Amino acid sequence: MFMEERQKAILEIIRENGKITTSEITEMFGISDESARRDLRMLEQQGHCKRTHGGAIVPAQVSVRPPKDRNFDEMPVYENYDAIARKAAKSIRENDIFYLTGGSFGFIMLRHLPRDIHYTIVTNSVDVAQKLRSFDNADVYLAGGKMRQSGSLVDTLATEFVRRMHFDLCFITGGGLTAQFGLSNGTDETAAFQRTVIQNSRKKFLLLPSSKIGTNSFIKVCDADTFDTIITDWDCLEEHIAALEEKGIEMVVVEEPS
Repeated sequence: MFMEERQKAILEIIRENGKITTSEITEMFGISDESARRDLRMLEQQGHCKRTHGGAIVPAQVSVRPPKDRNFDEMPVYENYDAIARKAAKSIRENDIFYLTGGSFGFIMLRHLPRDIHYTIVTNSVDVAQKLRSFDNADVYLAGGKMRQSGSLVDTLATEFVRRMHFDLCFITGGGLTAQFGLSNGTDETAAFQRTVIQNSRKKFLLLPSSKIGTNSFIKVCDADTFDTIITDWDCLEEHIAALEEKGIEMVVVEEPS
């Protein structure tokens, strides 16, 4: 089989299954790991896929719109998301005041937040705030404004709410991150809200799965080196880690559960 034919077949598998691993390519086509990685590099350069540590996935769309209705209770919790959330929660100390993202990472972090120390949480998610009602060790502030169907609040009223606050820590997520473009997200409202939180935070954490590192979303939030620490997972490519570390960012890569 010619290389072009093989790459076409690989691309069909990615489009059908959403992903492919390097080991699957070597087994299917009887080629070396290096040849499989080269095929994926070439397909990525053509915009057909996004490489991961162990293979490739379908590239994310630039225009990422917030979900109209997010049901956190029925949301699947993937191992990499849970490991990132657990690591982030370990940064919280007694009497900290921190912003907790209204995205899925914020909801997942709830299971890992310490319950034996006192702290103050500010969030812009009605669903996250609802779960925090059972936390007798935390003071909780909910950003006010127009609520989206997803339960989040990111309009100008919510942005003005957090503009009057200062945080010891903030836990942010987004639609994409590259060393060149920085953190990006799907809407200008979300970007403006996050930008305000970040500017008013002493230490800034970015929580992103490897699938979102090396891609750009629609609206830029801030430069990558605005963050002190980026927490990602074991599938993050070494080249992406190196490019971000060159900007002086602490890169924390959580380990895959055994």
